[in-house]
Amino acid sequence: MNKKINIAIIIGLALIIGGLLYWNLSQRSELNEIVEQMAIEKEELQEEYEDLAIQFDGYQQMDIRNDSLQDLLSREQQRVQDLLEELRVTKATNARRIAELKKELATVRAVMKDYVRQVDSLSATNRRLTVENQQVREENQQVRTRNEQLTQANTQLTETVTRASMLEITSCTLTTLNKHDRKTRIARSIRKLQFDYVLAKNITCTPGWKDLYARVIDPQGNVLGENEEKLFPFENTEIPYSLVQQIEYTGEAYDGTCYCPLGENEEVLQGFYSIDFFCDGNLIGSFPFQIRK
Repeated sequence: MNKKINIAIIIGLALIIGGLLYWNLSQRSELNEIVEQMAIEKEELQEEYEDLAIQFDGYQQMDIRNDSLQDLLSREQQRVQDLLEELRVTKATNARRIAELKKELATVRAVMKDYVRQVDSLSATNRRLTVENQQVREENQQVRTRNEQLTQANTQLTETVTRASMLEITSCTLTTLNKHDRKTRIARSIRKLQFDYVLAKNITCTPGWKDLYARVIDPQGNVLGENEEKLFPFENTEIPYSLVQQIEYTGEAYDGTCYCPLGENEEVLQGFYSIDFFCDGNLIGSFPFQIRK
């Protein structure tokens, strides 16, 4: 009898122990599943933080042009980095802190949405201003172009008026004279050059007394009669002349004669010469001529 009781007790204890072992294994299995799930949640939360950090980097590289908003983004970016570092060192089994970090993530996302809205609004404003500035630049360029064209047209008109009002010598003939003011063709006997010229009619030219300068250039490029006292202004400098004559111009055609006497030591060379006439600061005529043997 006692033996049967003992066997029953042993079987009962074995069943209890077996049941406890089964329950323990079941609990351990469930616990492992919970730990694995928490590790997965931590990994997913870490990925979300990393994605958010990348988004902040992207906005920081944009040309926001707003110092206050830039500072706010920098602070939130640093906050995300700090939370991410904390999450990396937090154990997956620390469910309470993991939950808190989840809430922090939701808060940062909400703040991020507001900043994104501000950045997008600012970017749209900047794009609009950029377009407007481009339009203003193009309009200013068009105005400058028109002004340049008007200036060029005015300059051309001024030049046209200036040219129209310039005197012009249309013809000039040379007569070579000896020391007795008689015509001669012998080069060694020439002591004076006589130039007969015609000033064209020009009613736009201001009438009055005018100084007519002439430069006679010999075959070697020398100005006949050149000396330091015989200079006249031309194109912001002073150049030598051979002769000067004062004439009274009325606007009608004018026939004139001028003379270029040769100095005692000036030798008449054979070859091509030229005479240039100047008046009112302008070159008004240029003519070549030749002296032979």
